Parts: sequence; structure tokens; C-alpha cells
Amino acid sequence: MTRDEIVRWCQEYLANLLDVTPESIDPDADFDRLGLDSPLAVSLLIEIEEHYGVDLPPEELFENPTLNAVGKYVHEHVRQDVA
Repeated sequence: MTRDEIVRWCQEYLANLLDVTPESIDPDADFDRLGLDSPLAVSLLIEIEEHYGVDLPPEELFENPTLNAVGKYVHEHVRQDVA
């Protein structure tokens, strides 16, 4: 699984929640610019943990406030967990 695949999955998940197309979600946009409030952010964290088995603490969203950054974090931790 690549970082891009993770980002794409996140785009599709958020698009469904926000009722927009996945292509309209800029992976480099800050979450606040995307309209991602706290409940939606928590929902994303839960889904990432269930889908990828990676615990993404909420503070990581503040340190990594874009889908590309989250994708990188998840990709690195999925590989570490497997190794």
C-alpha cells in the first residue's frame, strides 16, 4: 500500500461525509479549510485505525493538518507495524 493509496482512501471517506466529490478534496489543504470539524476529524481517526490498524492520536492532526501529511504518517506506521 502506498501513501497515495492511503490519501485517496481518506479523500473518498471525507467526500462521503462532506457530500462532495473525492476530487474536490485538496490533499494539501488544511483540515479547517476543508470544513473538517472536531467530530469529523475524530471519525476519520477511528476509520483510519479500523481500516489500517494505525492509531493516529488527535494531536497528530494538529501536527499533520493535511491529508498528504496524514497519509505519510499512516504509511510510515503501517510499515513499522509490519516490520
